[in-house]
Amino acid sequence: MAEQLSQSELDYPFKLLEYFNGFRVSKVIFSACELGVFDLLLKSQESLSAGQVAQELSTSVDGMERLLDALVGFEILEVETADGTALYSSTDVANLYLAKESPKSLHDMIIYHSQTIYPLWNNMVDAVREGKNQNEKTFGIPAEEIFQAIYRSEEEMLKFMGLMNSSWVLDGHDIATAFNLSSFHSVVDLGGCTGALGREVARAYPSASVTVFDLPQVVQTAQKHFAQDDDTVVFQAGDFFTEEVPPADLYILARVIHDWPEEKCLTLLNKLCRTCSPGGGVLLVEAVLFENRKGPVMGQLFSLNMLVQAVGRERRLSQYTLMLNKAGFNNVQLCRTGKPYDAILALR
Repeated sequence: MAEQLSQSELDYPFKLLEYFNGFRVSKVIFSACELGVFDLLLKSQESLSAGQVAQELSTSVDGMERLLDALVGFEILEVETADGTALYSSTDVANLYLAKESPKSLHDMIIYHSQTIYPLWNNMVDAVREGKNQNEKTFGIPAEEIFQAIYRSEEEMLKFMGLMNSSWVLDGHDIATAFNLSSFHSVVDLGGCTGALGREVARAYPSASVTVFDLPQVVQTAQKHFAQDDDTVVFQAGDFFTEEVPPADLYILARVIHDWPEEKCLTLLNKLCRTCSPGGGVLLVEAVLFENRKGPVMGQLFSLNMLVQAVGRERRLSQYTLMLNKAGFNNVQLCRTGKPYDAILALR
């Protein structure tokens, strides 16, 4: 990237302009999701004009036309002209990932980014200066109480759980099959939230028993809003920092270690090593940074998000290996999935 920027970018900074206008692109997609544009176009049996969309969604015609045109520019929507009127329709990608009713919908993830992550990132300068999250400035909740901030209301809990559910509906199969886990007969997904990743593990290894272990209010909400008729996962309520965890052959920590500083991570990993069945192990799921600090960019952005929202960070494999070895785990293996989240397997 640096070599590319040093040549053509000196003549005109196209890439830099693309980068610092990125927030505008995000906000167009966020706004369309919040307004219900993609749901309306999916349900419609025909292409719609900006006026029709505006009427259905109670917006101005002018504002909606500009929003729809930008989405066409992003190749998220399609447009055709009939008798001088622009008619808009969804692409297959929009129907699959942006409409709320799709089984692979990222709608909940987008709403969470728009209404929670975006306001936090407005305070990024302060986060960098202070070296701490911005929950107090953004939401009025002390910086140390990160999950009190995330779960500050039932509505906010549902948004966060929707985000996590979307993540594992999208990436869960790749994580579940990153390694051959068939030798582990009992699996506990710690902080497993809605059970979406646990379900992927259960589908991939039907002979294994899979338990989702999370805080009581999370378990209650998961069973109320995210339960499935064919569920084979079992939910168990508890706090894995302050209470004993169920014995298991394999513990999954997906997007958990990155929330916390090393000392707290070591406390948890030590507990798991003591409780883990002989020959068992732990599966960490994180965005693992390159040792040379040159990426992946998505992981580097996630690490900044941990600065502005939590008290942890994304780490390199060498850092995870050191922690795991200190806790008593060995034979640390990394599988890069090619997606935002990678898998690290370590054995007792």
